[in-house]
Amino acid sequence: MKKLILFTIFSLFLFSSCNPKKDKEEKKDTYVADNYTKKEIDIVMRDGVKLHTTVYYPKDTSKEYPILMQRTPYSSRPYGEGKMKTKIAPNAHLMKDGYIVVYQDVRGRWMSEGVYDNMRAYIPNKTAKQSDEVSDTYDTIDWLVNNLENNNGNVGTWGISYPGHYATISAIDAHPALKAASPQACIGDFFFDDFHHNGAFLLSYFRAISLFGTYKDTPTDSAWYSFPKMNSKDQYQFFLDKGPLKNLNEYFQYDKLDVKTAENKDRIDDFFWKEIVDHPNYDSVWKSKGIIQHLNRVPSNVATMIVAGEFDAEDLYGPLETYKAIEKHGKENYNTLVFGPWDHGKWSRTGVKNYVGNYYFGDSISLNFQKNIETNFFHHFLKGKGDKNSGLPEAYVFDSGKKEWKSYDTWPPKNVMKQVGYFRNEQKLQIVNKNVEFKHKIESIKFISDIKRPVPYSEDIKTVFTPRKYMTDDQRFAARRPDVLVFETEVLTDDFTLVGDILAKLKVATTGTAADWIVKIIDVHPDNLKENNGKLQDHLKMSNYHLMVRSEVLRGRFRNSFENPEPFTPNKKTDVNIKLQDIFHTFKKGHKLQIQVQSTWFPLIDLNPQTYVDNIFKANKEDFKTQTHSVFTDSSIQFSVLK
Repeated sequence: MKKLILFTIFSLFLFSSCNPKKDKEEKKDTYVADNYTKKEIDIVMRDGVKLHTTVYYPKDTSKEYPILMQRTPYSSRPYGEGKMKTKIAPNAHLMKDGYIVVYQDVRGRWMSEGVYDNMRAYIPNKTAKQSDEVSDTYDTIDWLVNNLENNNGNVGTWGISYPGHYATISAIDAHPALKAASPQACIGDFFFDDFHHNGAFLLSYFRAISLFGTYKDTPTDSAWYSFPKMNSKDQYQFFLDKGPLKNLNEYFQYDKLDVKTAENKDRIDDFFWKEIVDHPNYDSVWKSKGIIQHLNRVPSNVATMIVAGEFDAEDLYGPLETYKAIEKHGKENYNTLVFGPWDHGKWSRTGVKNYVGNYYFGDSISLNFQKNIETNFFHHFLKGKGDKNSGLPEAYVFDSGKKEWKSYDTWPPKNVMKQVGYFRNEQKLQIVNKNVEFKHKIESIKFISDIKRPVPYSEDIKTVFTPRKYMTDDQRFAARRPDVLVFETEVLTDDFTLVGDILAKLKVATTGTAADWIVKIIDVHPDNLKENNGKLQDHLKMSNYHLMVRSEVLRGRFRNSFENPEPFTPNKKTDVNIKLQDIFHTFKKGHKLQIQVQSTWFPLIDLNPQTYVDNIFKANKEDFKTQTHSVFTDSSIQFSVLK
């Protein structure tokens, strides 16, 4: 979640302050200062609000340059004359290739005027003085191309995470000068990205809420928000001891907040928390903030390159749905997808070895993307011919099992066959072609979901700001719990490649009236596998490593509608369908494909009371009850297999 500033604060992102050697190297890096001139400008929007904008001009004024722009809620600092970034543009190649590089604090953030609204709603038919992020982007580009010297009239936008969302925004009702946009790990909808997954609240992102909800209405160059203090190194125990979500209100003084008085300077703390608490369902508030439904308004003259990490814990839904929506509505649009073996934003880093958590995927993956894909995309559309013959594939995707890149003319590729994996007793998964009728005895497999002992999402004992490494974590610890059901194939005799999205079709029952359902896709490695370049945690071995390839949760109340939740009828067999995001993974010969099903995933997501209440954020302690759940063996998982 929108954390480039957070990574700086917690020394987690690109240029970590915890690395003295790197700090020393960066202090020596004067390329930007030697080759660029910085100017800070306040650009006036159509409603009179001024947005703080920092422009880096090449010192060589003998030629014209395209403009590369990033709009961000994370600050365009350093502010002040003579203070310059040491790195600008999406990567070092573009930094040295000759561009005017622009950073802008979005409305209500840092040095920009106005009041911030998290995922500000798009207004399709604005009056002359109405504004939204689309109009702010349009007005900014209009000012830049008409006022910056030595610009060639072509503009590109880029950004990762929240800035990626603003790159998506730039392409809607786009200014004619915008020729290329690259939304990367972009938010699509806050009910399915970041703070929620299919209606379940991402409790593990709790500390990040104040970053987006603390009120301010005047420009500032200093942080005006603070983060809730967790006096524990054990996040699991901390949240378990806190109990119901309503007990977290104390961190935000919830009862004193009123979203309707957003212009009131006397607001106490976090209006975003109140928004989350008061809107537990997919109502008009969340729908208005979503952007996917507006991607039919991307003009065909704007080329888009969507970048997604296959193991992005924060924004996987957003980029994949952004790509698919532009494909659906923009038949004449140039729209390409890069889908690689990264966690959140890791493609922008400069390390040679590419890991996600414990798992190694290869060398120079991010560096090659920056040099051969990202740089060529912007060069072609901002400096080159700008036609659709960019030389880049429609879909450039990484097989996370074979650890190799593939190019396709469509995504998902067309050369696939549909198959179904049926759950069977004795932990078996039976795979058949979709059009083959599979007859077997239907049984129920029961497990107790103990509200006082939920399944952890990771075996690590620590507190994190936002979780990441769990996306490739070894899942043996979960497979060995009685409240996690396991279904797996025999050892594979041939490679088996899953592509595209996955649909879990569960048949379940519960003794209660509410439950969450989590499905995980696991690659069980063989016993004789060698270690993977020394990145593993000390207690792990690659032998029998249970690699989580994909996972997802559905809050059971939303099984039929995200708008209109409903309870379960106790002990009644019920359909629960869960869509898992796209995958491109080969389960190699000698491996096994495993499915895990569970009902808690703590504290990645909050605890479901397992007793239906209208609003889980307002549930009482007595609402939380241990229940017995059942999964029936006519449950299945549907997927596409590469021929």
